[in-house]
Amino acid sequence: MPSVSSKLLAPLSRRTGLQEASLARMAAVLVFSLYLYRVGRRPLGRLLATLMARRQRTVSEGGGRRRRQPHRAAAAVNKEFAVELLRLLRIMVPGVLSRESALLGLHTCTLVARTFLSVYVATLEGRMIKYIVRKDIINFTRMILRWLCVALPATYTNSMIRYLESKLALAFRTQLVRYAYERYFANQTYYRVSNLDGRLENADHCLTDDVTTFTSSVAHLYSHLTKPLLDIVIIVMALGKLAKSRGGANVPGMLLAGLVIGLTGQVLRLLSPPFGKLVAEEANRKGYLRYIHSRVIANAEEIAFYGGHQVEMGILETAYRSLMRQMNTIFRNKLWYVMVEQFLMKYVWSGCGMVIISLPLLLGNKRTDEMESDGGVGERTQYVSTAKNMLQSGADAVERLMTSYKEVVELAGYTSRVGSMLTVFDEVGRGQYQRALAAEPTDRQLRAIPMKDGMPLIQGRVRESGEGTIILRDVPIVTPNCDVVVPSLTVTITRDTHLLISGPNGCGKSSLFRILSGLWPVYRGELQKPTTENMFYIPQRPYMSIGSLRDQVIYPDSVEVMRHRGFSDSDLAEILSVVHLGYLVEREGGWDALGDWKDILSGGEKQRMGMARLFYHRPQYALLDESTSAVSMDVEGKMFQAAKDAGITLLTITHRPSLWQYHTHLLQFDGEGGWKFEELNTETRLSLQDEKQSLEKQLNGVPKMQERLQELCTLLGEDSPVLGAASTDFLSSEGSESRLRKDSDRSGSE
Repeated sequence: MPSVSSKLLAPLSRRTGLQEASLARMAAVLVFSLYLYRVGRRPLGRLLATLMARRQRTVSEGGGRRRRQPHRAAAAVNKEFAVELLRLLRIMVPGVLSRESALLGLHTCTLVARTFLSVYVATLEGRMIKYIVRKDIINFTRMILRWLCVALPATYTNSMIRYLESKLALAFRTQLVRYAYERYFANQTYYRVSNLDGRLENADHCLTDDVTTFTSSVAHLYSHLTKPLLDIVIIVMALGKLAKSRGGANVPGMLLAGLVIGLTGQVLRLLSPPFGKLVAEEANRKGYLRYIHSRVIANAEEIAFYGGHQVEMGILETAYRSLMRQMNTIFRNKLWYVMVEQFLMKYVWSGCGMVIISLPLLLGNKRTDEMESDGGVGERTQYVSTAKNMLQSGADAVERLMTSYKEVVELAGYTSRVGSMLTVFDEVGRGQYQRALAAEPTDRQLRAIPMKDGMPLIQGRVRESGEGTIILRDVPIVTPNCDVVVPSLTVTITRDTHLLISGPNGCGKSSLFRILSGLWPVYRGELQKPTTENMFYIPQRPYMSIGSLRDQVIYPDSVEVMRHRGFSDSDLAEILSVVHLGYLVEREGGWDALGDWKDILSGGEKQRMGMARLFYHRPQYALLDESTSAVSMDVEGKMFQAAKDAGITLLTITHRPSLWQYHTHLLQFDGEGGWKFEELNTETRLSLQDEKQSLEKQLNGVPKMQERLQELCTLLGEDSPVLGAASTDFLSSEGSESRLRKDSDRSGSE
C-alpha cells in the first residue's frame, strides 16, 4: 500500500518530470533549513542586540567633543533624504531632452550590454572546460577564438562604463555648481551668508568639495545599483534555464539563496554604523580646518606683526585633532563591520552557492547522463563551471547591492550638507537669517527691534526711487550680532547735501553705509534711497580685482560694458590724471598689463584707484569711508573738489578737518546711541578747532610748570601762594566736575 508521502509526491513528480526520491530530498532540505532558522533565530537576535549596544557606545565615545553648530537636519536614509535627493536630482537633470538624460540613457544601455556579456562569457568558459575534459581539440580551439573575439567588446564596455560614470558626475556637478553660483551671487548672498547668517561657516568648502563628492557619489551609486539589479534578474533566469537542462528544479536553490541573502541583509542592517552622520561630521570638520587655514592666509601680515604663530598653530592643531578623532571613529566602525560583511558574503555565501550548484546534480534526473558517451562527465563539468561563474557574478551583484546601502547612507550625509547649503542660500537671499546670539536680548534691543523666538524680525520698509533723495525714518542701526548702536535715526539727505559723518569708533558710521548699500537689513522704520547703481561705496582699503590695469579702473564693469558706455582708454587716462595716477600706464606696461595689484600698488595708490572708479561710474552719491586717509591733503582736496564739480553728492566718514570745507552738513554720533544732524559752518568750526588745539597745547605744559615750581620752593625753603591757589583751584574744579557728572547721571536715570 503506497504511503502518504507517495500519494503527495506522485502528482508533483508527473508535473515536474522529477523522480519522487529527488522531490523527497528537496523537501527534506527545505524543512531542515526552516528548522535551523527557527532554532537559531532567538540566539542570533540576542547576539545582534549585544553588538548593537557595543556599537552605540563606540560611536558616542568616539565622536569626541564637537563644536557648537547651528541646527542642521540629521543625515539619515529617511523621507527627508528622499525629498532632498529628488530636489537635487531635478537640478542636476533639468529635463528629459537634456544632455544629462542622454548620458544616463547611454550609461544604462552600456550596463545592460555588460550584463549580457558576463552571461555569455560564463557560458563560453563552461564549454571550454567541457571540451578540455573530453579532449576535443578542435572545439576547444573554436571556443578559444570565440573567447578572444568577445574580449574586445567586453573590455571596451567595462572602460565605457567608467568613462560614462565620470562624464555623468561632471555633468551633474556642472548643473549643480551653476545653480549654486546663481543663488550664491544673487542679492549679495555671498556677503550675507557669512556676515548676517551663522549656519554656514565654510561656504567655500560646501561649494567645492561637498558638491564634487556628492555628484561623484550619485553617479557612482547609479552604476552601483543599476548593474547589480540587471545582473540578478538576468543571472537568475539563466541559472533556472541551466538547472532545468540538467533535469532538476531551481526552486529549492532559490529558496535557500533567498533565505541566506535575507538573513545577511537583516544582520548587516542592524549592525551597520551610522555612516551618514559620521561622514557628514567628517566633512564638517574638514571644512572647519580649511576655514582656519584660510583665516591664517588672509591675516598673515597681522599675525606676523603680533607674533601670534603659536596661537594660530594651536588652533590649527586642535582642529586637525578633532578631524583625526572623527576619522579614527569611522575607521574603527569599518573594521568590525567589514569583518562581519566579508564573513557573511564571502564564506557563508560561497557554501550556499556550492549547495545550490549541487542540487540539480544530486537530485536531478540521471537518465540524461546515461545517454552521453562519457557518462555525462563533460556535461556535468560544463554545468558546474558555468553555474559557478554565474553564481559568482550573481553573488558579486548581490554583494554590491547590499554594500551599496552603506554608500546610500554616506550619500545621505553629502545630500544633507549640499541641500542645507542651497536652502541657506535661498533663505538668505529672501532675507531670512538664523544666527546664534551671544546673549539674551536686552531691554534696549527689544525696544529698538522686534524679536521672535530669540531672532530679530525684519519689518522695515526699503524703497528705491529715482528721485535722488535719501530718507531714513525711525531706522535703527543694528549690527549682525543684534547690538543696537543707534536706536532710531531720522535723516533726510538731498542731492545738494554733502554730508560729513563723525563720531567715536563703534558709533555706527560704517554701519550706516552698510544699511544704505543694502548689506544690512532695515529692522524697523522706512528707508528711501536711490537705486544701487546710483550709490558707489569706497572703503578705506579698496578691493583690487584679478585682471589688467584697465580692469582696476572700471571695476566691476567688463571691457565690453565699458565700450558700450562709450568710454575709451584715453577717457580712462584722463580719469587717472584727475587722481594723480597717470604715470601708472607707462610704469606698468600699458592698460593690458596683468599683476597682483593689491601688492603692486601702494596704500595711497590703491585709495586713489578707488577714487578713479568713482569718477568712472559717476554715481549720484559717493559713500566714502576713510577712503583718502593715506593720500596727501593737497591731492585729497583736489579729488573732493573734482567730485563735487562732477555733480556727485559726498557722504564722507573722516577724521581730517581739512575735508570740512567740502561738506555742507554734519551728522555726529556720540557713541551712546545719540546723534545730531545740523548744517556745517566750516569757518566757525575751524576756528573752534584751532582754539581747542591751542588750549590743549597750553594745558599740556601746566603740570610740568607746577612740578618745577614745587622743586624751586623746596630748594629755597619757601612757600608759593600761586602754587597753593592752583592746587585749590584744581581741587575745586575736580569737585565741580564730579558734581556735574553726578547731576548728569541722575538726570539720565530719570
